[in-house]
Parts: sequence; C-alpha cells; structure tokens
Amino acid sequence: MIEALSQTNYDLFIIDAFFTNVEMLTNEDVYHLKVKMNGGKRLVLSYLSIGEAENYRFYWQKEWDINPPPWLEEENHDWSGNYKIRYWDENWQHIIFGNPNAYLDKILKAGFDGVYLDLVDSFEYFEELL
Repeated sequence: MIEALSQTNYDLFIIDAFFTNVEMLTNEDVYHLKVKMNGGKRLVLSYLSIGEAENYRFYWQKEWDINPPPWLEEENHDWSGNYKIRYWDENWQHIIFGNPNAYLDKILKAGFDGVYLDLVDSFEYFEELL
C-alpha cells in the first residue's frame, strides 16, 4: 500500500496511522509517503476520531464491553464499534493526547504532518439529550 501510494503525485494524503488494531505506520513509511513520484513534497495527515471511541483501536480495553467507563456512551447506530464519548472527560482526553501512549502523540511521533479530526461536531449528540 505504501509503495502504491508513493507512486502518485497527490499533494495530500489523509490516512489512518494504524493499519491493524495495534500496528502503526513507521517513521519510514510516513517519510516515504511524503515524497511524490515526481520528487516533490506532499502533506501526510492521519485520521483521528476525537468524538467517538472505536472498539478496534489500540486503546480499547476488553473490559469496557462489560463494564464501560463513565465517559463512554451508547454505540453509534450508523457505525458499528464506535461509541459516543464525553469528550470533556479528562480520562478520555488522556487517551487522546498529552502522554507518550496517547493517540495524537503516537501520530506525531510517527512523523505525520498533522491530523484530520473527525467528529468535532459530537457536541450535537449531547445537545439533543438536553
């Protein structure tokens, strides 16, 4: 996949940093993606959902299936395995950023230029509950 993508001249890639639940693209992979076939540079962003927890991500703990943390809400009916979250909760934020094992920190350490933040509009779910 990395080789096929690198053989293009697109100016930007938005790609998932993880190609399995736990295996992440390496610095070498990301660097390779940053160079277009014509030798030019391209931006490489990683996808990152900040408004839902995903049960197929490295951070998911099996025990949450039975005993979910207080910040974990109902499953998204349109996207199996994705759960609404109380994004303001410090425990969720700790999973997303601010420490070496956090999702964003792993992405930046791998050399991505930045992230595409998905579900920044998740506040609408909680507005509907009011």
